[in-house]
Amino acid sequence: METEDAERGAKPQRRHSKAGLRLRNYFLTGIVVAAPIGITFYLTWAFVAWVDGWVKPLIPHAYNPDNYLPFSVPGFGLIVAIFLLTMLGFLTANLVGRTIVAYGELLLDRMPLVRNLYRALKQIFETALSQSSRSFQQVGLIEYPRRGLWALVFIATDTKGEIAERLQESDTDTMAVFLPTTPNPTSGFLLIVPRQDVILLDMTVEEGAKLVISAGLVAPEYHRKTKALAREAKEAADDEREAAE
Repeated sequence: METEDAERGAKPQRRHSKAGLRLRNYFLTGIVVAAPIGITFYLTWAFVAWVDGWVKPLIPHAYNPDNYLPFSVPGFGLIVAIFLLTMLGFLTANLVGRTIVAYGELLLDRMPLVRNLYRALKQIFETALSQSSRSFQQVGLIEYPRRGLWALVFIATDTKGEIAERLQESDTDTMAVFLPTTPNPTSGFLLIVPRQDVILLDMTVEEGAKLVISAGLVAPEYHRKTKALAREAKEAADDEREAAE
């Protein structure tokens, strides 16, 4: 009798535990679905509101729809900012615009502290936004901080300038790589490493960034045969292009 009562009590307990486990799984699934959408929407809305807060006060009263509409128009400042930046790029692309920019840079060069900040920011933006730049187009692995430990790096460029000239004396072919930190890949370390010490990966920079941000939890899918075929096709296309040139 006592054994039968114990079995009857254990069955409802198992049912309750299974039901609780299902509810927990449903809840976690809901978080997985809702959290990326909610965070993306929030960050997008916050960015639009931030740009509107900067640009809208600069718009003339007659051209600002918030002054004669019963509601605020979100994103209008962002549209105006995009239009003005596009027009600025168009104007500076001609001879007159380049002359004005050259005079402005000449004026900044006479300011001791401002010129250093301006040059650094200009070089960063030109490198990051240049269409011909090959920076951060590949992901690699290096042994860091010691032998036997591997770290993910973004390939920046071949070593240039004084560093390249000094290292050429030791007959070492080097490259500059960026070692990102987890979970914030925008901070990290610039490393000059021998080319033979870098293992190039097939994953994209976006996939590498996801891997760093997630601390290794979100690993990109890797289909070895598909990647090998794509690489062979790319090499064949490059060979045909070189032969045609």
